[in-house]
Amino acid sequence: MNKVLASVTFVFRLKAVLCYLVMATFFTQCAKEVGPMNGGLFLPEGFEATVVVDSTEGKVRHMAVSEDGYLYAKLRNSSEKGSITVLQDTDGDGGADNIESFGSYRTSQKWSYATAMRIYSGYLYFSSELVVYRYKLKPGTLIPEGEMEIVFTDDHLHGKHEHIGKPLAFDDEGHMYIPFGAPSNACQSPKRTPGAPGLDPCPQLENHGGIWRFDANKLGQTQKDGYKYASGIRSVVAMDWNPADKNLYVVVHGRDDLLRLFPGKYDPWQSALLPSEEFIKVTEGSDFGWPYCYYDQLKEKKVLAPEYGGDGEIVGRCDQYDDPIVGFPGHWAPNDLVFYEGDAFPEHYKNGAFIAFHGSTNRAPYPQSGYFVGFVPFKDGKPSGNWEVFVDGFAGVDPLESVNDAIYRPMGIAFGPDGGMYISDSVKGKIWKVNYTEDRDSFGKEQLAQMEKRKELSHIRTPDATKDHLMQDAVSGGAKTYYTYCSACHQKDGGGATGRFPPISNTDWVTGDKERLIKIILEGMEGSMQVHGETYNGVMPQHSFLSDEEIADVLTYIRSNFENQASAIEPEEVKEIRNSSETGL
Repeated sequence: MNKVLASVTFVFRLKAVLCYLVMATFFTQCAKEVGPMNGGLFLPEGFEATVVVDSTEGKVRHMAVSEDGYLYAKLRNSSEKGSITVLQDTDGDGGADNIESFGSYRTSQKWSYATAMRIYSGYLYFSSELVVYRYKLKPGTLIPEGEMEIVFTDDHLHGKHEHIGKPLAFDDEGHMYIPFGAPSNACQSPKRTPGAPGLDPCPQLENHGGIWRFDANKLGQTQKDGYKYASGIRSVVAMDWNPADKNLYVVVHGRDDLLRLFPGKYDPWQSALLPSEEFIKVTEGSDFGWPYCYYDQLKEKKVLAPEYGGDGEIVGRCDQYDDPIVGFPGHWAPNDLVFYEGDAFPEHYKNGAFIAFHGSTNRAPYPQSGYFVGFVPFKDGKPSGNWEVFVDGFAGVDPLESVNDAIYRPMGIAFGPDGGMYISDSVKGKIWKVNYTEDRDSFGKEQLAQMEKRKELSHIRTPDATKDHLMQDAVSGGAKTYYTYCSACHQKDGGGATGRFPPISNTDWVTGDKERLIKIILEGMEGSMQVHGETYNGVMPQHSFLSDEEIADVLTYIRSNFENQASAIEPEEVKEIRNSSETGL
């Protein structure tokens, strides 16, 4: 048996080596076949990845590592066991053999959008969708002994809106930074309505769409206790303080729905690529222009948003707002940012920025994109070179037609006291540790060139407008409406996206009450809902702009596909409910 395993491992290692050597056209097959070497991941030569834990109950979001080397992982959902898992490697083999949970709390929405795990000044800070908590860490103690303290509570609007995450960053002067995400996509009224203009000025900017600064050591704070540090920032999950130049940095989630909201101004290719996920340097008083503007990484400039009269070309007022330091392609979902201060990696990585791109959900009809850990080299407080692919292979397949096809999605990044890098996955709760094992002085252009070839894969490269189109075969009727307006969220296979967009396959929400289903299309829906035992908290925009025939066709299509078997919906049924809603009956 050992000989067989050794032979299998050798074959996998051989394939992994070949994957680095062959031309880009063969990368797809390599991505599908590479096995246990480096836990299935691709890294620059000289780096190795070991699996700390293969899966974690509760699905890991972000992480932090104590000076004792204890790995704390924030789970997406809080349970009776706790919202935090702590992992310890007691025998030094790289895998966690002591795993415990603690830190349970209640959440008002039965859904925990955990977006923070940081250690600062001897405390373990973490968040739910509305509250920032902390525990005092005691050296040599795996689980904190004291009570969980509440540092901050989001007390306005009860937190029931989009972009509610509470990532955290700490400077070296005792300040804590918290973003307040915009409660809409682009300040439209009604929101996410095709062609609707944006409010001008946008009243949401008073308490949202920016970053506030707080006292990191004060308990019981609300937003009024903070100071508005920067504005014009739509949604943040990835944020870190750079100790090298003493500035705050953020990678922003850009706006959505350019095609659905303005089909006369944007085509599917533009909507898949735009707008940029902006890597920004946040200084006191800076303003990055949301909702009036967005950054176009193809044109390398900010342009006026269509809600404010833009057409993808007009700059207008956007020349007065701050530009990003890097413009990444759209919808990559940057979900963690950490600057590297250690000495275990080659000098090339010193003081640079690692970014976990969780991966897109809404690039249809083009392949989903992202799903890797990137790196931006820094020197003297600014990028000193192009962004790089540091770790790839999480998705496991290429092209990636649906988010549900991805085996793993990189979520969190943390560094241990030994300089090793931990990466978490949100699909199964898998965690890897990355170490450099070769001579640090031997690392250079050759190793970086190997990873540069990964950019030719469809989940990273800019798609070809024709060749990469996944729906080239002609579709019509309800199928065409679905792939035009619905598949970007609910996915080509109808499987949805975890925590955000519910699946439409084999569910009573689709096959059950016709009136309820039609009203969801006509009026939209916002807030928590349960499908197949999982909670989703997102926004279903109203689609009343569709005709009665189009709504009937698309609902009939989804009720007879995606494992659904239900009766058709007629245009007269839609018309009756539309008229009833408009008259208030």
